[in-house]
Amino acid sequence: MTAVDLIPDIVRVLHEGFRSGVLRDNQQRSVQLQRLRAMFVEQEDRLIDALVADVGKPRIEAYTTEIAFTINEIDDTLKHLDSWTKPGKVKVPITFKPGSAHLHPEPLGTVCIIAPWNYPVQLLFAPLVPALAAGNTAVLKPSEVTPTVAALIEELVPKYFDANTVAVVTGAVDETTALLEQRFDHIFYTGNGNVGRVVMRAAAEHLTPVTLELGGKSPAIVAADANIKVAARRIAWAKFLNAGQTCVAPDYVLAEDGIEDDLVAAIAEAVTTFYGADPRQSPDYARIVNERHHDRLMKLLDAGGYDATVIGGTGDRASRYLAPTVLAGVKPDAAVMDDEIFGPILPVLTVGDIDEAVRFVNDREKPLALYAFSSSDDVLDHVVANTSAGGVTLNHAVLHLAIPELPFGGVGASGMGAYHGKAGFDTFTHYKAVLDKPTRPDPSLMYPPYTNTKQKILRKFL
Repeated sequence: MTAVDLIPDIVRVLHEGFRSGVLRDNQQRSVQLQRLRAMFVEQEDRLIDALVADVGKPRIEAYTTEIAFTINEIDDTLKHLDSWTKPGKVKVPITFKPGSAHLHPEPLGTVCIIAPWNYPVQLLFAPLVPALAAGNTAVLKPSEVTPTVAALIEELVPKYFDANTVAVVTGAVDETTALLEQRFDHIFYTGNGNVGRVVMRAAAEHLTPVTLELGGKSPAIVAADANIKVAARRIAWAKFLNAGQTCVAPDYVLAEDGIEDDLVAAIAEAVTTFYGADPRQSPDYARIVNERHHDRLMKLLDAGGYDATVIGGTGDRASRYLAPTVLAGVKPDAAVMDDEIFGPILPVLTVGDIDEAVRFVNDREKPLALYAFSSSDDVLDHVVANTSAGGVTLNHAVLHLAIPELPFGGVGASGMGAYHGKAGFDTFTHYKAVLDKPTRPDPSLMYPPYTNTKQKILRKFL
């Protein structure tokens, strides 16, 4: 844990590093990205071991969603670094010629990246990739809820990065509070809305811009004409990945009238196919991060508000196990429909038609993600056109966030700002507007005194 009184000096060294130009050119930035990549490759087993210890992730899930995901971000960024950092020409109106104009991308300065516990490696380092590519120095704050991961990151980062380029601050509320008291040029926070508000208030003290990657109740709409078996399998996979502790997991399902029974049965069948008759014994099923969150999820189940538990509903606090659970006949005012579940509980509600599903979604806060399943392009287009969400995947779930060319971020209560690929580079970049005017000619038309003739010309051409 980082001593609170050391935090100002840690940030000061990063500011000095930025001002000294440690990431001024693309070669320096590329070296830092290569170092980050080397850390992931060389320390893969230790990182996965830590993820298994803290979150109970299956090793292959830890690799694909945390290690490989971040390496892919690094590789995509290295591929495009020269083109992203190249100044872009801007057309100059004829009235301002001769002259040339361009946008000059420049780094913001020193940034702060605060990560959550559910994907504690990916969600800390994936934002670091564009931050470094854009030329910023950075302080990283891993989650205290995953202490093994945090301790490992605190050990590894100084071995791969200089202290004036990337640093780590570990700890809980006191350390995070002290960190947020420092002046940064950007703060990037991933987590829940309550803490997001705290981050935004702290940022306001220094007029610091923020990116907030929050969450929300992401719906999956299933139309009557959908391929039920495929939809069920894809929803089950996306929901129970990491035991439901994924910010873009389907939080609930809206099934068009007439298909709910078949859909919940197909989801239950998919769960059994994935994890066996007893998911507790499956090496491919994760655990709840801690006992507090386990208690919270069990209280949601105990609160009722649904007709039946189709599958699951059981848990073991000591081992932090909660079975993949599907609830049928869920009422809109059930406890599981109040806030983001963030666990392996899937409520299924019935709606009369797709328009009712759209109204249901629009009556609530804008979600981070939305999923729609239908064999009709018209239905899918209707859902996309008439709802608002951070991102959408059609006839699947979660996958949109893995496309580097698609910005990933929320809207409304689910967040502000975006990253991944070029969007991430833009987040950590200021595009400085530059106009270059030659000294000749220098007509007197623009200068006082404004004679009648000058005014007539100016009114005509400007």
